[in-house]
Amino acid sequence: MQRGLMRRRRGGMSLIEMLIIVAFISILIAILLPAVQQSRQSAQRIGCSNNMRQIGLGLQNYHASFDEFPVGCDQWRGVNPASKQLAWSAYLLSFIEQNALFDSINFDLPFDSPTNSAAAATAVPVFQCPSSLRVQIPGDRFGHSDYGGIFGERISGPNSPAKGVMLIDIAIGETDVLDGLSNTLIIGEDTRSDDGFWISGRNIFDQAFAINAGPGFENDLRSEHLGGANVCRCDGSVDFFSDAMDLNLLAAVCTRAGGENLDR
Repeated sequence: MQRGLMRRRRGGMSLIEMLIIVAFISILIAILLPAVQQSRQSAQRIGCSNNMRQIGLGLQNYHASFDEFPVGCDQWRGVNPASKQLAWSAYLLSFIEQNALFDSINFDLPFDSPTNSAAAATAVPVFQCPSSLRVQIPGDRFGHSDYGGIFGERISGPNSPAKGVMLIDIAIGETDVLDGLSNTLIIGEDTRSDDGFWISGRNIFDQAFAINAGPGFENDLRSEHLGGANVCRCDGSVDFFSDAMDLNLLAAVCTRAGGENLDR
């Protein structure tokens, strides 16, 4: 009888033992989960920078073909509802392996013309950051974009005339970038803009706040990455700018011919 009782006791697990195991598993999860999340965020940030490199290379090839970068917005829509308001990113399509989509767009018509509706609704993965909270679903009228053209800056003063590279109806060439191609931004992340569509020319912005600090109604450098946002310079190089970046330096790299001293 005693041997039977001993066998039954050995075959079971006490409440204390179960609690110890649960506590041990909880500690392991608490240790490993941040590492898993950090690894995932790092992979998404790398995926985003790879998107930007493709865009940057596309811009370099566009410039090699036309001796200028695409306009930021072709016919801004103000009081004229017939304005085309086509984006730099639409003109770039054939340089980022989207030839069929490019050919399906009628560039003589507005971005939201019924003729262009099928093309406009197409999702283009290279324009979408892996960390973005935007979700492209069937039935969306426009394909999302998490990257915008740099129109200038409003940190140091008004952006009039526009100080950036992605302008309205004006194409800028490398010889116009007097501050140096490696010192001047052309594209930046904005994952929270209401104007984040690759076909619409409203996806340009003049930087007015610290990175990731702009209010919802502004188009500004913002991302879902921890601590900053990815940017692309006029020479095609990609970098990650910290949201603690000096504002004067941030303003300087958003201008093409400001003559600022970047040795800080």
